[in-house]
Amino acid sequence: MTGTTTAGDGSGRDTGVTRLQEQTAQFASTPHGARLARRLAVRCMEEWGHSSASDVSGTVALVVGELVANAVRHGRVPGHDFRLRLVLDEAAGLVRIEVADAAAGRRPPTALPSSCPDGESGRGLLLVDALAERWGWEPREAVGKTVWAEVPVAGAHCRPR
Repeated sequence: MTGTTTAGDGSGRDTGVTRLQEQTAQFASTPHGARLARRLAVRCMEEWGHSSASDVSGTVALVVGELVANAVRHGRVPGHDFRLRLVLDEAAGLVRIEVADAAAGRRPPTALPSSCPDGESGRGLLLVDALAERWGWEPREAVGKTVWAEVPVAGAHCRPR
């Protein structure tokens, strides 16, 4: 796990440099690893000034939970972990969530699924779409893919429709 880093001059005055705080960790591609990733996200939000009871912390935890659950369920490759990266961009007012897995062939759908009200699954990306400012995926450099979402930290927790 890597720690929090901040870009800037440390003076607290506006220098035009974007302040970024970042946390990266790898987890086993298991349900236990998914729970640990969600807990890490809540802890990071607390360290970055957003209590675990805040709307933004809950939103980040939910989005992380959905993305890591997909990585464990659909992106698991035996012997490979998934990586969680959280970046707080204070200037943009966003937390970027990235979940990377090793399954290059299993990509998120290009269109959101139409969820069956009686179905037991299939709503994760609908939740991510509703809660995130934007989301998407990109090929991972070595192998696999990275699914990302950006959650606003100021104002409403959902984008206007």
